[in-house]
Amino acid sequence: MPTTMQLAAGNAILMDCVRRSRKLLNRRALVAAAASTVPVPGLDWAVDAALLSRLVPAINREFGLSPAQLDRLPVRKREQVQKALAMVGSVVVGKFITQDLVLRAAQHVGMRITARRAAKYVPLAGQAVSAVMGYATLRYLGEAHIRQCVEVVKAAHLALPAPALK
Repeated sequence: MPTTMQLAAGNAILMDCVRRSRKLLNRRALVAAAASTVPVPGLDWAVDAALLSRLVPAINREFGLSPAQLDRLPVRKREQVQKALAMVGSVVVGKFITQDLVLRAAQHVGMRITARRAAKYVPLAGQAVSAVMGYATLRYLGEAHIRQCVEVVKAAHLALPAPALK
């Protein structure tokens, strides 16, 4: 299976979107790792949900796939995006992010979350394992979302938005 960067190869703008999205993802994953070390029941899950509910729309915006950006597209192009979304099977690309959508996405890594919760109660080593699993879980979900965005943009032949000025 090709990596996200391999999928984006040949399109410098798309590769730049992937890089910017991964930068956002890395920052959020580090926060998830830190939250995973705290032995408070449910805190890691709440932090993951909050991070994902902000991360997914930010990644969507990077690729021009936020609901507002899609609404500005011509009808024909929107139909192409809808077909691409159906092909990719994404539940979060181009949609308003709700808690239900975050929960559905997180179900893909349910066993990791359960193991992470159990591990955090073992002093030091368990907290380290929990932090690594928290980071890996968010990275996994974020990478999967970035991949879906790349696939949708390529399938719909979308023109990507200009990068946001900082």
